[in-house]
Amino acid sequence: MAIDQVLLTRFNLPSAGAESVVRAKEGWLVERAELFERYCLPAVRAQTHGDFHWIVYFDPQSPAWLLDRIRTRWAVGTFSPLFREEVSRADLLGDIERVVGVRGDLLLTTNVDNDDGLARDFTERLHAAAEARGQRAGRAAIYLVNGLIASGTDVYRRTDRSNAFCSVVEPWASAETCWVDWHTALGERMPVVEVRGAPAWLQVVHGSNVSNRVHGALTSPAPYRELFPGLLDEATEPGRLRSAVDLLGVRPARRVAEVARAAAKATALKLVGRSGLDSIKLRLARLRRAT
Repeated sequence: MAIDQVLLTRFNLPSAGAESVVRAKEGWLVERAELFERYCLPAVRAQTHGDFHWIVYFDPQSPAWLLDRIRTRWAVGTFSPLFREEVSRADLLGDIERVVGVRGDLLLTTNVDNDDGLARDFTERLHAAAEARGQRAGRAAIYLVNGLIASGTDVYRRTDRSNAFCSVVEPWASAETCWVDWHTALGERMPVVEVRGAPAWLQVVHGSNVSNRVHGALTSPAPYRELFPGLLDEATEPGRLRSAVDLLGVRPARRVAEVARAAAKATALKLVGRSGLDSIKLRLARLRRAT
């Protein structure tokens, strides 16, 4: 059974909503390029399973310095850079087919944010999960549910059953890809396969994140350095006291805040729908920028 495996990344596509406010900030693109070089690019290059394609979308109006970096330092032998103002479903499927070439039996697409990292066996584990499901099983979302979150020099273990590193395996003939819906909503459209095991992804919390926050349990980075080569170099040991404080005080408080935010989001979705929720996020982003 032949599986065409494709990673999909939005680098600086023009976008509406709250992200547009963040991207309008001076220095956003420079910081994003630095994060891409620090985490995303080396993580994909380090994959143990190399039989995949990587498409990265860029704004056609990207500055000259970024275009030069793409051409001379980033894309060579690593990914296919594509330039679009927006990516429709038809555009996306056409781009994937051109990059892949001859179709296999199944298409496996995965979202990879440009400021995050992957375990070195991420694509290998995904491919194995898709292969185990089989050709006749139909479309399914696949989540490698365990990962890490890096914030400054701290690392947290996190289990997220609908994380942003979402994948969809499906027949080519009816392909929708992992971008068909929010990563949290794929389970409303199709069956879900959850793959547990060692941490498979690294989410990086930084100043220009739109929605990422610290979650999970403060942990030592030592057991994971080999799995994420070079990506945890700045991480430090938390020590017994900090680990105890996190376990007994900070982590429960974070959990309460998570539950409250999830409840507020669910209520907003029921009352105003997705477009209304996006409008609320945009207003809040503008207020934060103004202050």
